[in-house]
Amino acid sequence: MVAVYLLFAIAASCRAGVQIITKFGEAPVAYLLSALAAVIYIVATVGLAKGDRAGRRTALVCCTVELAGVLGVGALSLFDPALFPDDTVWSDFGGGYGYVPLVLPVLGLLWLRRTRPAS
Repeated sequence: MVAVYLLFAIAASCRAGVQIITKFGEAPVAYLLSALAAVIYIVATVGLAKGDRAGRRTALVCCTVELAGVLGVGALSLFDPALFPDDTVWSDFGGGYGYVPLVLPVLGLLWLRRTRPAS
């Protein structure tokens, strides 16, 4: 799970960085959302890698925010495409990334639940 989050952290960071540097004026909201997604992936990766109580809590928050983001941005990008003149990581429910951004937070939440320490 950590490796997948790390991969998406790198992919989203690179995409957002290139978009912000080369064409920020074209779709600033979309590019900033991609940057936000990248930050969430990075923080989730660190939380998952740490694996301690604080790290797991951080990862839980990140996965929850990520799921809300992909569902919200995904729905908005379908209902009002003019809001996002260019794709974000979460547009069309992560369609540009093979819908992994939609599935990843669900898997992350399930993984956190399945691997939680016994009380």
